[in-house]
Amino acid sequence: MIIKSDVEACKKNLESYIGRTVRLTSNGGRKRIIVHEGILDHCYPNMFTVRCDRKPTNAAQETVSYSYIDVLTKTVRIAAIAETQAS
Repeated sequence: MIIKSDVEACKKNLESYIGRTVRLTSNGGRKRIIVHEGILDHCYPNMFTVRCDRKPTNAAQETVSYSYIDVLTKTVRIAAIAETQAS
């Protein structure tokens, strides 16, 4: 059972990733996996948003949102992506 303090802890943990690049992996049903990569934009009281670039570089940005419950129930997996520095 998920309690309110678990959701608050998840939110606080994700707030430390605001502005960083993350990879979200979710189940799209029927053996389909959906992967989004983008910048963690905002953490709201019940959900968070990620700004994603679409594959064609000239396309507009896409914003996806998920709830903290999705992360806690492992419906969505989130991982920070290490930023590479150009030499």
